[in-house]
Amino acid sequence: MTSHILVPVDDSEHATQALEFACTEYPDADITALNILDPGDFYAATGIEGGSMANYDQIQKQQENQSENLLEQAKDQAAEFGHEIQTDHVVGSVSRSIVDYADETDVDHIIIGSHGRTGASRILLGSVAETVARRSPVPVTIVR
Repeated sequence: MTSHILVPVDDSEHATQALEFACTEYPDADITALNILDPGDFYAATGIEGGSMANYDQIQKQQENQSENLLEQAKDQAAEFGHEIQTDHVVGSVSRSIVDYADETDVDHIIIGSHGRTGASRILLGSVAETVARRSPVPVTIVR
């Protein structure tokens, strides 16, 4: 029986659907919504030349604020289904961070949207969901 589910969240519709699926299909499980802050996004936002560290720090703070807002939205969404969830965010490579989080905590199932945000990193690195499914230490459900 699944007792702790990890749902990676971003600002995509697929992530929203994954969280809804987790709440409706596993009403008795503990759910953690995880948002990953990719340092590559911080560097990309400073410009091609790399920008200054002051810009980097400012952009990182903005990303952290956006992450907190996304996680609050995830809590609100889960509450609509009568579910109280835990939230967390980490900084790192998206796929690796999801797999590491599942490996280092008591997660026994990952439910992930089939497509997250778009952008250069997704095009260059391939599908996050596919990578997570291949490397995960626990079962993975991919929601379309």
